[in-house]
Amino acid sequence: MIKGRLKSWNEQKGFGFISSEAIEHDVFVHISALKTMSRKPQLGDIIYFNTEQQADGKIRAINCEIEGVAVVEKRPSKRNHKYKNNKQANTKFPLVTIVILIVIGVFAYQKWGRNVSYTPPANYKNFEALVPSIIEEPSSNFVCDGRTHCSQMNSREEAVFFINNCPDTKMDGDRDGIPCENDSRF
Repeated sequence: MIKGRLKSWNEQKGFGFISSEAIEHDVFVHISALKTMSRKPQLGDIIYFNTEQQADGKIRAINCEIEGVAVVEKRPSKRNHKYKNNKQANTKFPLVTIVILIVIGVFAYQKWGRNVSYTPPANYKNFEALVPSIIEEPSSNFVCDGRTHCSQMNSREEAVFFINNCPDTKMDGDRDGIPCENDSRF
């Protein structure tokens, strides 16, 4: 760092000049270069500084410290503080949203998911007794091969096998567990 003395200071405009034996010309200094000091500069203060060349070729003082004056800690600006809080809020938002969606999903499953079971129509009073007499044990001769309609079946036993063991069959229109009820072939 270079040592110099504050030669002039304009309080209204916030700048002045430092003279130093190490540099031939006076060095411009702005108040922003002294922002870590606990007080404003005064004429005659000994100032330690680094230099930086500006775009116009002139030299200015940067990172200045006033001899004998306490350095204050850099406080985060209000703008940065707001950004930090905003960033924290933004990271919490997706987490809260995910938790809320999970809770809604669990509630919906408990409310409606358990009620999606098949109940026989009211006109079948003795449904349990009727079903075992029609539905036989699956025969090992039948295989799920993609057929889904009654017109593709060769017997009622084959239709019963398909409706009980194969997905996406369309042979039980009234969903009573009895396939191909209107098929005159069976």
